[in-house]
Amino acid sequence: MTIEYQFGIYIGRFQPFHFGHLQTLKLALEKVNYLILILGSHRVAPDTRNPWITAERIEMIQACLPPEQLSRIHFLPIRDWLYSDNLWLAAVQQQVLTLTQGNPSVAVFGHHKDASSYYLNLFPQWDYVETGSYANLHSTEIRNAYFAGNHNDYQTKIPPAIADYLEQFQANPRYAALCQEYQFLQSYQQAWAVAPYPPIFVTVDAVVVQSGHVLVVRRKARPGLGLIALPGGFVQQDETLVTAMLRELKEETRLKVPLPVLRGSIIDNHVFDNPSRSLRGRTITHAYFIQLKGGELPPVKGGDDAEQAWWMSLADLYAQEDQFYEDHFQIIQHFVSKV
Repeated sequence: MTIEYQFGIYIGRFQPFHFGHLQTLKLALEKVNYLILILGSHRVAPDTRNPWITAERIEMIQACLPPEQLSRIHFLPIRDWLYSDNLWLAAVQQQVLTLTQGNPSVAVFGHHKDASSYYLNLFPQWDYVETGSYANLHSTEIRNAYFAGNHNDYQTKIPPAIADYLEQFQANPRYAALCQEYQFLQSYQQAWAVAPYPPIFVTVDAVVVQSGHVLVVRRKARPGLGLIALPGGFVQQDETLVTAMLRELKEETRLKVPLPVLRGSIIDNHVFDNPSRSLRGRTITHAYFIQLKGGELPPVKGGDDAEQAWWMSLADLYAQEDQFYEDHFQIIQHFVSKV
């Protein structure tokens, strides 16, 4: 073993940790004294793409490694910033700087798999070590087999400790819920498979803020059953975007504010179009920021696709970040950070 760097960085979601991840980790440990393992998608609500929370992923990885190797690894959870690489980079750089104390002997380990690996090019201050692909393994295929109940299809792709963990996780109520979510998404996408072109869905969302509170709903249908979300939905054939947004807002929250007041209180709007923002498929949403005048919060009541509607304080917003549907937390954050 020849140590070439003081610190190594390995970035991934590890959903779940497979033999390819393990191979890369071992390769990195042969070249560095200490490895910073960055776990992305920290504090996102569990779904079929990110089934396991950060603590569970760390537990899985720890079960695969001997104490000597674990003593050289630092786990670093990092939130996603779907609409700002700079904010994500700032978070990574700040945390890494704290851990390395400014030591310049740092290398990033990874593999340029596809377009989603572009982040590997964002660290010119550190060396890059291409690790290659091990047996062409993909976590997506493992998750698909897992939630489809095809457990024999992934056993040879994951370490025994991970196989044991996944088997035990099947007793967790979250597993049954995620299996149902997976089947729903499969049926949803199959229904559009006969379209002549891959569909692009257009939706609208309302970000209504008053007196330090934001109006939210709890979803009562899949996908995202039970998660916190913005009031919103699909645009109908005969609607403008604003008309659709106001209709969805009224239907899902019964907000006791006249439509002319709501329309006149729109102070900003933005398109959120990250290609991976929705598991249903390519979905572009137009969000409208409605700032109501301060005062007593108007009554709301869940309706249509919303089981519940309520005014959430901005303090609770951050405390419940990991219960939000898709990128709705980041949409809210985009607007409230500007006022």
